[in-house]
Amino acid sequence: MTKTRTTKTAPPEKILVERVQTGVRLEKRLLKVLKGLAEYHDMTLGDLLEGIVLHAFDGRHPFGDETRRRIADLKRIYKLDLGADASHRLLEVEDQQTKAASKHARQKRKR
Repeated sequence: MTKTRTTKTAPPEKILVERVQTGVRLEKRLLKVLKGLAEYHDMTLGDLLEGIVLHAFDGRHPFGDETRRRIADLKRIYKLDLGADASHRLLEVEDQQTKAASKHARQKRKR
């Protein structure tokens, strides 16, 4: 009878970082997909975004096949029809209240 030897690998060393709160504006449906994906992986949105960015900075794809299937499901659920080719072509729709307030302020200055 042959014994099989199992080797345990040490857990990866933790890295101490300083995080800051930020106010980032994102496309609404994209944010819903990201939040859904973070929930699926039981992690915070910030942790998910950090992982995506760190992978991208190294030129690596951050997701495996199963996660990409989950992303496709979430995109369908939240009707996100944008792809990478849209990344530099997005225009923000001005909120009607903001637009009205801006118009009012311009008219007031003209008086």
